[in-house]
Amino acid sequence: MRVTPQESLSQATYNEFMQRIYLDANATTPVLPKVIEAMYPFWSDSFGNPSSAHQSGQRTRSAVEHARASVAALLTCTPKEIVFTSGGTEGNNLALSGILQPFLDRKEQAHLITSRIEHHAVLYAAEALERRGVEVTYVAPTRDGVIDPATVEAALKPHTKLVSIMLANNETGAIQPIGDIARIAEQHHVLLHTDAVQGAGKVLLDLSGELTNVNLLTISGHKMYAPQGTGVLFVRKGVTLAPLFYGGPHERQRRAGTENVPGIVALGKAADLANTWLCTVNTANLVTSAVSTEVHPHESVVSTEHASSLHPEQAPDARSRRISVFAEASAKRERVNFESASSNPRTLQVLRDRLEQGLLATIPNAYINACQVPRVPNTTNIRFSGVDAEALLIALDLHGIAASFGAACMSGATEPSHVLLAMGLTPMEARSSLRLSLTRFTTPAEIDRVLEIIPTAVARLRSLA
Repeated sequence: MRVTPQESLSQATYNEFMQRIYLDANATTPVLPKVIEAMYPFWSDSFGNPSSAHQSGQRTRSAVEHARASVAALLTCTPKEIVFTSGGTEGNNLALSGILQPFLDRKEQAHLITSRIEHHAVLYAAEALERRGVEVTYVAPTRDGVIDPATVEAALKPHTKLVSIMLANNETGAIQPIGDIARIAEQHHVLLHTDAVQGAGKVLLDLSGELTNVNLLTISGHKMYAPQGTGVLFVRKGVTLAPLFYGGPHERQRRAGTENVPGIVALGKAADLANTWLCTVNTANLVTSAVSTEVHPHESVVSTEHASSLHPEQAPDARSRRISVFAEASAKRERVNFESASSNPRTLQVLRDRLEQGLLATIPNAYINACQVPRVPNTTNIRFSGVDAEALLIALDLHGIAASFGAACMSGATEPSHVLLAMGLTPMEARSSLRLSLTRFTTPAEIDRVLEIIPTAVARLRSLA
């Protein structure tokens, strides 16, 4: 059978995808095969504008509202409180500007409290508001990268209008005490926003329970196995939000612009799958339990703990010809790994802990950043004294391992991590820290391979220093 160049390229992509070890899930995740399947018809078969009154438009409107309900179920809120966005950056900007800009328009005092460990989507938005007249306080974390609720309370002022503290840090995985901080904000009649991009799909987010005092919450699709360019801002009922964009009355006049239907459908399906994955075990203790044992070099780490009726069925052969080889590779990995690796958050955390234990046992002068506090189950941030993390990252990439030494959007930056510096690490210590973030696909065999490669790479770099 003749193979076209396109098929050859796809096969090469398939081979590379199957052989490399991806440990950069906090930067982005692969799109799940079921998510691809759910969104596919809305690129061509069901392409109507959701605002149109005819049948084609109403079919896509039904799909959007189904997805809205799915995301609401993941967050335990009402569908009307879900605003679809293009991702975490837009959601964070909409939350901060949407709350604070009206005060500037009325020439009223406004004070924002945020932290020094936030993602730049929040930090840069805060700085922009500061230049426009908003007073901003940046609170510092503890040495373990956690924001003390008492520190937030001490920073409150009579004209504080908003507190924005992330739920889980993108570099260390440290989970913040958002429930406690939100209760303090509520007591002082201040709104609370949390950037939950790194928490959604990894830990339970209960906006009707522990997070009931959270007023705004951001999530991003591509951090939870949906496509890039999709996201959500939760806006609690009763919160008035000024829009960033002006146009049509979309999203209840909070986010103008024709909806990205395929992306929204994909995010809804990813939310359904995340809900199932999270609920296979009780994950509440992943958020509330802290590590109680200090980690030292060579010591082991103690464990921390829609709808088919919306579109016609296509013949399987036709559908299979129209879905990429990449999706088929993803499906193969999904079948293998849901049986042998992370079928739930607990098994993912076990793999993460196994990775940490192996590295600490074989590499002298290695340390886990934020080891004393609750973390999301897939993330570790490890410091290898005397090693330049950028050089290590390149060495690992040459051996087929994808990792990171900071936020993906800041790759290429020459400055050390602002998060680690805020935690009290020196610039040299921050530059020697590597982030490894597992996916649901990560297997024990891959962890074993990583435990062979990293110690050798670290030893070689130290010998060259």
